[in-house]
Amino acid sequence: MNSDIRQLEPTALWNHFSDLNAVPRPSKKEERVIQFMVDFGNKLNLETIVDSVGNVIIKKQATKGFENKKAIVMQSHLDMVHQKNSDTVFDFDNQGIKMLIEDGWVTADGTTLGADNGLGVAAIMAVLSSTTISHPEIEALFTIDEETGMTGAMGLKGGLLEGEILLNLDTEEDDEIDMGCAGGVDVTAKKTYKEENIPDKTIAFNIAITGLQGGHSGMDIHKGLGNANKIMNRLLYSGFEHFGLRISQVNGGSLRNAIPRESFATFIIDEISKEPFLFEIDALIETIKKEYKTTEPNLSIEVSSADIPNNVMGLQAQEGFIKSIYGALNGVYKMSADMEDLVETSNNIAKVVVKEGTIQIDCLTRSSSESSKYDLANSLRSTFELAGFEVSYSGSYPGWEPNVDSEILKVLTHLYEHLFQEKPNVVACHAGLECGILGQNYPNMDMISFGPTITGAHSPDEKVNIASVQKFWKFLLKILENIPEKTS
Repeated sequence: MNSDIRQLEPTALWNHFSDLNAVPRPSKKEERVIQFMVDFGNKLNLETIVDSVGNVIIKKQATKGFENKKAIVMQSHLDMVHQKNSDTVFDFDNQGIKMLIEDGWVTADGTTLGADNGLGVAAIMAVLSSTTISHPEIEALFTIDEETGMTGAMGLKGGLLEGEILLNLDTEEDDEIDMGCAGGVDVTAKKTYKEENIPDKTIAFNIAITGLQGGHSGMDIHKGLGNANKIMNRLLYSGFEHFGLRISQVNGGSLRNAIPRESFATFIIDEISKEPFLFEIDALIETIKKEYKTTEPNLSIEVSSADIPNNVMGLQAQEGFIKSIYGALNGVYKMSADMEDLVETSNNIAKVVVKEGTIQIDCLTRSSSESSKYDLANSLRSTFELAGFEVSYSGSYPGWEPNVDSEILKVLTHLYEHLFQEKPNVVACHAGLECGILGQNYPNMDMISFGPTITGAHSPDEKVNIASVQKFWKFLLKILENIPEKTS
């Protein structure tokens, strides 16, 4: 499968992407990919640095005739989101991604592809390894842990970089030039509860929610996609209200930055309620499927008999849990008043785990407004604390404030119009890019972001358009040729 990818144009980029995707690179476990990049830089005899947190910096001198151009930083992140379909057997810690071509797109076999942000990394590698591409002095910055905390960008010290312009290659629409992004904060609610013995004359069931699209919890949050945790909670609430359903365990979602695609629960009800319960739950399932028939045509909700579990949640804890999930906002909280169709503030109820006397609920709250970000975070905190949870904030990072007077923005806009005979969409996005964080230690660096068209990021449906990669590469090479001169 991967050999076909290597034949695609531009071959240098696709070959580097294939090499990169052979290296396991989950967030927080980037040791192998860091070494991979160090070996790459050393093989080219380029100055290669690993900073104190694990970011890799590779420096390359300007090509002849470009010495008077402003030095640039080309930046992408090394880690990728690891998600797979429940029926896919795959070991992310030890296997390389299995890629294939489908109808003009590159995708993966039942897992995330790693195009986010592996294609940006591969493009930079292709520039660094080329002997024919014209460019100014380059500092290639490969950050770690972008997907689960942005600790690489946060840990990058001031003074390591000298570039005046930063090209971030981490956006996902080839007709967009990004000049701003949202910040975020992790909201975590935890609670312990007393387990109770199983009452007599009860039966057990499992519910499995699968087949949802999932996706990026920033870029896709406004699309009305199903959240497996909210759907599961709706089913549990109904069973609790009408039939005294008692929860044994729940396991839904995985990563904060991925809209949850799957959720699984085990519970009991009284034997006498079996038939009416199944009748009503089937009716509710059909209602939910009808509501999501357009956005989630592959939604599957299966109810099956299960072995009687050892314990269930105490009633008071269960009521607080179910009602707090119902009350907690998921999705768009506020749209931007300044930029059309831009989500300003949102929340993703990303992961819900109930097991063996503990509950943990993981959310990711995003906003391009710091005040609005914490307004929503405080709303979530209030909802969960009313149900007896302990709530903490962590991993907060700032947004990237748009600069409409950016010199590099003007360069890219002009080049795009000249190359493609149309105007680009100059936007700010609801994803978390590293530019805002990097700008804290490099406040005078002029930053811009662009990339090829990627859909389904953070889900096993992730894919990248082949023609879009060719367009992105053409655009990147023209940008490198047209970096402004140094100011005297």
